[in-house]
Amino acid sequence: MSFRNNSVKLILYLALFVGVVVFLTPFLYMVAVALTRATRIMPYPPILFPRNPYFGNFAVVWSRNNFGRYFLNSVFLACSSTIVSFLVATTSAYSFARFQFPGKEMIFRFFLISMMVPGLLNIVPQFVMIKFFRLVNTYTGLLLLYSSTGVAFQTFFLRGFFEIIPREMEESIRLDGGSRFTIYRYIMLPLSTPALATLAIFTFSASWDEFFLALTFIKSEWKRTLPIAIRLFQQQYGTEWGLVFAASLIAIIPIITIFVVFQKRFIRGELTTGAVKF
Repeated sequence: MSFRNNSVKLILYLALFVGVVVFLTPFLYMVAVALTRATRIMPYPPILFPRNPYFGNFAVVWSRNNFGRYFLNSVFLACSSTIVSFLVATTSAYSFARFQFPGKEMIFRFFLISMMVPGLLNIVPQFVMIKFFRLVNTYTGLLLLYSSTGVAFQTFFLRGFFEIIPREMEESIRLDGGSRFTIYRYIMLPLSTPALATLAIFTFSASWDEFFLALTFIKSEWKRTLPIAIRLFQQQYGTEWGLVFAASLIAIIPIITIFVVFQKRFIRGELTTGAVKF
């Protein structure tokens, strides 16, 4: 029996190893090309580890076409939209999970129905509204769109987590004179850490990679975001693969960073952090 279990584990580990190699090889190749000097054609045979790494491509990318400015614009919008979405979604989910008010389930169903509408179909009404409020070509308008796009899903996702939290914990807070905000701050949020970490990763990634809304609503060159800069950079330096891949690597650094920061919370929830002290 133990031999059979060991064989199954060996096959599983081999399959995982093959999967890692398959998915990691293209990334290593991109890194190798980005660290290679004067790559107007793809290196052949393919290289995964350059002998003399050249970091000048990253400096060139950062200094050309306002790339650094576009990077900072995307950092600001992605971080801001993540924070705003976090505040709106957590309070909305808490209301649906613990409060009773007229039309509660009907409103929640409208939330679910809005999730079924493709995002591209909303561009025209979104543009009309943003233009009416004179927010075209402003970060405020783009921030409102980014923050509101995923609120329905985030509320639906978090409501399930909030509902499974024992109400006895809330009762103990109330007996000590705690308010609804105290319960929200010291019970709901700490006990929903895995869900919040998941939403932080997804929300930041969605805002960081968004292209069509930024292209539609941002007119000034100085206010462009990184996805637009990447597309323009690829068109201008399409055959200089070292520069193109260096730009792509710079673009994925924040995504990797946000995942590393939240991955422990994503995997392991601290189910007692906020329940015993506040």
